[in-house]
Amino acid sequence: MAPPLLYGYQGRWLADKSRFKIGMFARQTGKTFTSCLEIVDDAVEAEIRGRRSPWLILSRGERQALEAMNEGIKLHLQAYSQAFEDLGESDMRIGDAVYRATEVMLPSGSKITALPANADTARGFSRNVYLDEFAFHKDSRAIWRALFPVVSRGNLKLRVTSTPNGKSNKFYELWTATDGPWSRHRVDIHQAVADGLERDVDLLRQALGDEEAWRQEYLLEFLDEASAWLTYEVIGAVEDAEAGRPELYQGGPCVIGNDIARRGDLWVAWVWERVGDVFWTREIVELRGASFAAQDAEIARLMARYHVERLVMDQTGMGEKPVEDAQTRYGYRVEGVVLTSNVRLNVASLAKARFEDRKVRIPAGNPVLRADLHKLKRVMSETGNPRLVADRDSDGHADRTWAAFLGLAGASAEPGIIGFYRRQLETLKETGR
Repeated sequence: MAPPLLYGYQGRWLADKSRFKIGMFARQTGKTFTSCLEIVDDAVEAEIRGRRSPWLILSRGERQALEAMNEGIKLHLQAYSQAFEDLGESDMRIGDAVYRATEVMLPSGSKITALPANADTARGFSRNVYLDEFAFHKDSRAIWRALFPVVSRGNLKLRVTSTPNGKSNKFYELWTATDGPWSRHRVDIHQAVADGLERDVDLLRQALGDEEAWRQEYLLEFLDEASAWLTYEVIGAVEDAEAGRPELYQGGPCVIGNDIARRGDLWVAWVWERVGDVFWTREIVELRGASFAAQDAEIARLMARYHVERLVMDQTGMGEKPVEDAQTRYGYRVEGVVLTSNVRLNVASLAKARFEDRKVRIPAGNPVLRADLHKLKRVMSETGNPRLVADRDSDGHADRTWAAFLGLAGASAEPGIIGFYRRQLETLKETGR
């Protein structure tokens, strides 16, 4: 029943009637469009046979759910000249929470609902299900645990599509599993073009200008190590047995990076000493659940112990007061940084360059520290822009990493890297603050 003007990979997806089907598609190849076409095709066929075939679309956010409905489901229903009732957007209560849903209904009662994905929405329906861009769903494993018992009843269908997003998600596990009932469809950019999609591959690659993104988004490679902001190879290359030993401090100028936390995550202060053009770790202080007074006392100890030219503190959220207090005590040497997405990228980019150029030294043989530095990942946001994320576990939320990065950013001689202006610094020095 599908319209005839489809690319080869789209036709193969529609022709595959497997109950469990998973597809990995390159960006801009129409995976959501094709999957919505299958949903409409199935619902219309049920309509002709006088039965119902309800569907649930779970997208990574409200905007994506709305796009799937408006630019996919409704568009295909209109192409079929199929009568349907547009139920529009509404607040849907599931348990104690309320979610924004968009729905249509066919005359026989087949309802198609699009919602943002989470464990509540996955658990709340007994329908055929389409997981759109599943690798990008927050808490994908929790969603999967809630969803699968629902679709395992009867002969309900399950469709999963995505581009890769590293290896730390359920989509990667499903795709790489060697057993199970899954029918798999893989369409990278070259396969899509071979099947008729009109794209200038070389031009796309040049315009993107990001080889890692190209390999993941268009060649469909799972780049867990490549997506790490600091690879284990880069981290290992700057480890040194003499780093992290306060007794080896040579009396040189230092910068301190401070990631602030009160409960849950770690409070970390990382002391860097400049020795020539290399920054040596002299001390890393970690506190968990410490009072603000205890944190202030630790900063006071470090400021007295080392010749600190700059203390760079995370001013985001609860950091406002600690930064103000430190500025009162230590004046121009203290800089507070609000870590917005763009600032995080600037700070992390500067630190990454120093690591890759081997201009830093960190303690050797510390697997927890090594894992923390490797925890930070570069992923693509919903709008296609790069952002940095880190999993939270019992060892923190890349807290050591951000303390290290803040210190290295503060050591930069370039103004504007994190919002610090050299002219202002000199003025404050002259006034004696």
